[in-house]
Amino acid sequence: MSTQTFGEIIKNLREENELVLRQVAAALDVDQAIISKFEKGERKPNREQVLAFAKFFNTKADDLLVAWLSDKVVYELEDEDVALKALQVAEEKVKYQRKVKK
Repeated sequence: MSTQTFGEIIKNLREENELVLRQVAAALDVDQAIISKFEKGERKPNREQVLAFAKFFNTKADDLLVAWLSDKVVYELEDEDVALKALQVAEEKVKYQRKVKK
């Protein structure tokens, strides 16, 4: 399990592929300033953008989605004293909802 943020992951992928922001921005039709903000964690992409990054970097979409979703959860809960308990309850709720929907 990785503790890297979505932004850290895409920055690493970009640098590993020896690409500059401008190249990624042009390929994804996203302003390079926005991609820079994604990398710094100053702005959050939407789900479609996450999937576009996965396709562009030829990496598993699930890995980027997990990083993106976990960033969202951390952002919401980071200052809450009962965050871990809330996550445990949420996990049980997700399991229950999946069971009910089958």
